[in-house]
Amino acid sequence: MLSQMVLQWVELGLIFSIMALGVYLTFRILDFPDLTVDGSFVTGAAVSATMIYNGYPPAAATLASLFAGLLAGCLTGILHTKGKINNLLSGILMMTALYSINLRIMGFTDPNVTSKPNIPLLNQETVVSQVESLGNAAGFPWALLVFFLAVTFIFKWMLDWFLKTEIGLAMRATGDNKRMIRSFSANTDGLIILGLGISNAYVALSGSLFAQYNEFADAGMGIGMIVIGLASVIIGEAVVGTKTIARATLAVVIGAILYRIIVGFALKQNMMDASDMKLITAAIVVLALIIPGLIEKRREKRKKAKRNGKRSVRQEEKANA
Repeated sequence: MLSQMVLQWVELGLIFSIMALGVYLTFRILDFPDLTVDGSFVTGAAVSATMIYNGYPPAAATLASLFAGLLAGCLTGILHTKGKINNLLSGILMMTALYSINLRIMGFTDPNVTSKPNIPLLNQETVVSQVESLGNAAGFPWALLVFFLAVTFIFKWMLDWFLKTEIGLAMRATGDNKRMIRSFSANTDGLIILGLGISNAYVALSGSLFAQYNEFADAGMGIGMIVIGLASVIIGEAVVGTKTIARATLAVVIGAILYRIIVGFALKQNMMDASDMKLITAAIVVLALIIPGLIEKRREKRKKAKRNGKRSVRQEEKANA
C-alpha cells in the first residue's frame, strides 16, 4: 500500500518537475518573477481537456497545450518589453486575464454555455489511460512511471541543449546583465519573450499531464503553482547543487519529486490538512530563501573573527619582540 502511494507521489513529482523546469528558466536564468505560471498551468489543462472531451486524439491535445502555454508566455513578454509594464505586474495581468480565458476555453465542451469551471475526463481516453492500458496488456505495472520519466528527461535534455546554444547563452547573459548583452547588439526583448514563451510551454504541458492524470481540469487547479515551482527549484538546488546547467536542471527534477514525497508523507501521517498545503509550501520557500543568507552571514562573521584573531596575535608578537 505504501509503495503504491510512493509511486503515485513520484509520478506527480515528475509531472510537476516539468512545470518547475519552466519556473527555473524564468526565475534563475532570466531573473524574471513570472506569475503567469498560475494561469498557464490551467491553460494547458483546459486546452487538452477540452480537445479530448470533443474527440481529438490525446497526443494532439497534449501538443496543443504546449503551444497555448507558449502563446501565453510570449504575451507576458510582449506586455513587459513592448508595453513597458513592470515584469511582476505583466505576469499578474496575464494570470488574471487567463482565468477568464480558461473558463471560455472549457466552455467549448458545452454548446449551451459560454464558460465552464471544470471538465471531467473520467470516461475519456487520455495519454495517461493509453499508457496504463499498454502497460497492463504487457504485464508491466511501471509503465506510467517510465513514461513520465521519459517525458521529463526528454524536456530536461531539450532545455539543457537549448541553454548551451548561441541563443541560450545570450538568454543567460540577458538574465545576468541586460545592459552588457545589449551592448553586443543582442535583441534582449526578443530573448525575454522567447524565454517566457518556452517557460510557459513547459508549465502548460505539466498542466495538461496533471489534468489527464487526475482525470479532470478545473479553473482553480493552478493556484499556488508558482510557489510549488519555486519550492522545487530551491529544494533541488540545496540537495544537488548548481555547478552546471545539466546539474541545475537535474536538481529541479529531484526537488519536485522530493517536494511531492514530503507533502504526501505529511498528509498521510495527518501532520497537516490538505487545506494547509499552500501555507506549508510558502513557508518552505520563505525558509529556503532566508536560511542561506543567514548561514552566509554567520560564515562571514567567523571568517572576520578569525582574521581579527590572527591580526591580534601578530600585533602581540611584534610588541613582545
